[in-house]
Amino acid sequence: MLALTASNPLDTERIAQRIAALVRAGDLITLVGEMGAGKTYFAQCFGRALGVTEPITSPTFNLLHTYEGGRMPMHHADLYRLERTGEIADLGITELLGAGGVALVEWGDVAGDALGSGLSIHLQTGEEISADARHIDIGWMGMSWETRWEKLRSSLSEWSRA
Repeated sequence: MLALTASNPLDTERIAQRIAALVRAGDLITLVGEMGAGKTYFAQCFGRALGVTEPITSPTFNLLHTYEGGRMPMHHADLYRLERTGEIADLGITELLGAGGVALVEWGDVAGDALGSGLSIHLQTGEEISADARHIDIGWMGMSWETRWEKLRSSLSEWSRA
């Protein structure tokens, strides 16, 4: 696991940019954290790094937004309002990933293992540093990031708190 500290929003943006530079079509990224931890902000920075030019908004009420026009489609989902895990399949995230693009899923921890393998990004406030600071822990499950993990770790080393 990578343990990072973003001292300000610009650091968070740069971390999102570095991760976006390494994603491939079919990648899944779950975003985990309490309300206000910065999940949607991270998704916005990530999308801009992919080249998405339209406004990236929280999918809390629509559950899923798809953004085209970047290096690859970005599917942005929010599982906060789901009442049962069976609803995850109804969103069609697996099918969207099979058609190309990358998926960022806020409240991805709600799904447990139902979403499959990918990168997991846990954001939490770093209030002991400043109101804008975030602790960002990154892990992965499955094989999809195995060959890119060292490159990711190296590209994020300046924010390491290990």
